[in-house]
Amino acid sequence: MKHFILAAALVAMFPAFSIAADTAKSPAKPARSAVDPAKEAEHTKEDVRRHRIMAAAHEAAAKCQESGKDEDFCMAELAKACKGIAYGKYCGMKHD
Repeated sequence: MKHFILAAALVAMFPAFSIAADTAKSPAKPARSAVDPAKEAEHTKEDVRRHRIMAAAHEAAAKCQESGKDEDFCMAELAKACKGIAYGKYCGMKHD
């Protein structure tokens, strides 16, 4: 009985003994992406377009504030420029 417990403890401590037969298998193939590459490219293109619109809107807001105009006015202009492509008070991008 003591030998059986000792053998079980050794196998538990060295799992390579118990899975040595699995090493002969060939490596698994990587999973294929379920996303259509054409749709992914179109989505990326749209994100780039929206980022550029938002960047222009933020640049305009910065120039508005540099000119000495009221911050509330400049932020309202930023919100108008970002309407439909961004969310929140500070024109954060919506990601689909």
